[in-house]
Amino acid sequence: MRMAGSLKLLTFLVPCAFVVPVIITLAPDLSRVWNSEALQNIKTVFVSIFLEAAPFLLMGVFLSSFMQWFVSEEMVRRLTPKHPVGGIVVAGLLGIIFPICECGMIPVVRRLMRKGMPAYIAVTFILSGPVVNPIVFTATLLAFPNHPEITIARMGLAFAVAATVGGLVYVFVKRSPLRPVKGITTEVKTHPGFKMAASHSHSHAHSHGGPHEHHTHPKDWRSFFLHAGDEFVDMSKYLVLGALITACIQTFVSRSDLIALGNGPVASYVFMMGFAYVLSLCSTSDAFVASAFSHTFALGPLISFLVLGPMLDFKSTLMLLSTFRTRFVIGLSVAIVLLVFTGSWLVNLLG
Repeated sequence: MRMAGSLKLLTFLVPCAFVVPVIITLAPDLSRVWNSEALQNIKTVFVSIFLEAAPFLLMGVFLSSFMQWFVSEEMVRRLTPKHPVGGIVVAGLLGIIFPICECGMIPVVRRLMRKGMPAYIAVTFILSGPVVNPIVFTATLLAFPNHPEITIARMGLAFAVAATVGGLVYVFVKRSPLRPVKGITTEVKTHPGFKMAASHSHSHAHSHGGPHEHHTHPKDWRSFFLHAGDEFVDMSKYLVLGALITACIQTFVSRSDLIALGNGPVASYVFMMGFAYVLSLCSTSDAFVASAFSHTFALGPLISFLVLGPMLDFKSTLMLLSTFRTRFVIGLSVAIVLLVFTGSWLVNLLG
């Protein structure tokens, strides 16, 4: 419990640490923080971003909770083909049917892998599911109403990157990348239709009242709404933080500095990808943050922000490291970054 609390605290503090050097470097005159006009602008930008994104975050939370609460993992496992090409294609498009937010993706896939789902299918689903789904498609389309090519490019590049990484995992990963779990002797039902291996260790007995105690959650709507409410509160803080940081950058960093950064052949991609990584926004709301930079950055950097964030950010890195071996996570992260950078650069070139 202490470690989980520390990880949650880190996921909130690290984005704050990111914006400080950016503002200090690009806007040394911090005296304008107390300017009433600046504060009014912050409030206007912050409220507009939050009000645009909140309905989609709420919709994503409800669908994610519904999927985790009422749809069994066995149903998902039966839909995955045995052939690697078919498996990668289906996994890349599975988010259309099962639109699970990236925040709940890794725990679900981990349980599926423990039941025998191949790693390449699981990784493809982890990467594509948070982007290639109807909620994110609609949110991105509304965030960029005059630029439908951004939505199309986001969906296409996300699928391409996820499928390529899945293929690389199939070719090069010959053993399970999951971290080994010691002392697994039984299965404990944690949700209707879900099973998770449980360890009969001293810590498990201490935290759950005993090694043979089974905890079940009733399959009712009250539990569903409680779960959805908890997830919305947990995820909304990232939206609030992202909207606040975006509003501060828009207010305190001069447009000429942003334009100079946005015109850099590499710096603009590095900035937007790093921005996406540390903000850890939900994929149902990040498009509204990105839209605030649509008049400053070109198509490529915007796409790199929209594709990298749902695949790899600070909070998902912590979750990946708790699930997969460290070497696998490092290789996976490098492949994602390189592919997103290359793909978004090509999109910008062709666009």
